[in-house]
Amino acid sequence: MATQATYDDANLILRLYEIRREDKMRAARSWFASSFRPKSFEEMNQIAAPGTPENAQMRQVVSYFEMVASFINSGVLNKELYFQSGGELLLTYLRIRPVLSHIREANKYPYAFKNLEVVGEEMLSWYDQKGPGAKDAIIGRMS
Repeated sequence: MATQATYDDANLILRLYEIRREDKMRAARSWFASSFRPKSFEEMNQIAAPGTPENAQMRQVVSYFEMVASFINSGVLNKELYFQSGGELLLTYLRIRPVLSHIREANKYPYAFKNLEVVGEEMLSWYDQKGPGAKDAIIGRMS
């Protein structure tokens, strides 16, 4: 059962939005949305090779939304309220999803970006509940 969103939830979402507006974060998000679409681990390493500015931008974006997802998974942030305006988290998840298992294997850490995965999958289901067919349309557009 969903809990009622609070003013604290709204304030946290507004704070998370402020952080997204920071210059380096804005540049990283812009690059990520326009350029990061790997279909394989090898392709990811070509797009954002370790040690490159692109890799730093990729890590900044993915780790930011992993943090946001951890707030949702731990109950600190109301899921329903966040889902109504948090589409960029879903974009981030869909872009990292094809290489997630490889990232986990390479780092020997099966929980890498697990919060992002859990929330991303829940968000896809949420979209489909709100509008049948929305899930497939969003995956097609964002992937």
